[in-house]
Formats: sequence, C-alpha cells, structure tokens
Amino acid sequence: MASEFQERKLREMFAAFDADGDGFLREADFRALVARWERLPRVAAETELRARLEALLMGWWAALLERGDANGDGAVDMGELLGLVDELPAMVATVTATAETVFEAVDEDGDGVISPAEHRRLVETWNGRPVPLDGVFELLDLNGDGHLSREEFALLWRQFWISDDPAEPGNWLCGRFAD
Repeated sequence: MASEFQERKLREMFAAFDADGDGFLREADFRALVARWERLPRVAAETELRARLEALLMGWWAALLERGDANGDGAVDMGELLGLVDELPAMVATVTATAETVFEAVDEDGDGVISPAEHRRLVETWNGRPVPLDGVFELLDLNGDGHLSREEFALLWRQFWISDDPAEPGNWLCGRFAD
C-alpha cells in the first residue's frame, strides 16, 4: 500500500504520463512519452538507442497494463497505479536497467556524466513541460562534483521509484512535487 509520500510522488508522475489529461493511462499516453523522448538529441541521432528507449517505455506500459488494469478496461487509473507500489521493491534489477537506458538518452554529449543542463532536459522531457528545479541538482549531486555519474544516477533512480523516505535525494530526481 502506498504511503502518503509515495502517493504524492506518483500523482506527479501519473500527471506527466497522462498526455491527454483524462485521468487514465493508456497506450497512447506512453506513445506520447516515447515521442517526447525522441526529441532528445542523442535519442534522435542514434537509431539503436531510440529503439531501446521505445522498447523500454512500451515494455513498462505492457507491464503496467498487465499488473495494474484491475478492471480490464485497457487503461490504468491512479488507484490501480497505487496498487502496484508494493511490487516495485521486488523489481530493483528492472528499475536499474531502466536507469541505464535513461542515462544514455540524457547524456547528450556522451561524456559519461549528467550535467545540470542535461538533468533539466531529463525532467522537462519526462514531465512534458518546464518544472521548477531550484536547488534540486545540488540535492542529487551526492559527492558535490557538479555532475551525476552513472552510479549516482542509478541509485537516485531506484530511490525515486522505490523509496518511501522523503530524506532520500532520489525522490527529487524528476523535480519537486506539490506538498
């Protein structure tokens, strides 16, 4: 069962995924998410990465539909999504693999780290709109070196999707959410 904190966090993600704003997640919403990601320079330029990203996002849609569509209507509402929260800790390997592909898509210059500007593009791509990020990158940069390494990003990504602890910095990976 989702805690109040997890519910607030997932409401923000649900809104980001729900491209048409109808209160349901459908395949078309995930296709719209894929289209947003395809606008990132590295994804647009690298056919293999684009295909991998699409397979990843549509794979998450298929899993969400299979596990979350309790009433069989071909859509997932917020309540159905919240019912899946307890399954995420058992999916650490899958969540981490997702982080690797997302990292590659966001690392526009291919230097093996995510800069503050690349992080901003990640958040805006994910949300489909600009999002206030004042002070967020500083929370995420665990060692204070001015960028996110693959290892930092993977940890932050796992925290974002799995953590119920507001003190864990990964919970802010996709921007601040409403209190």
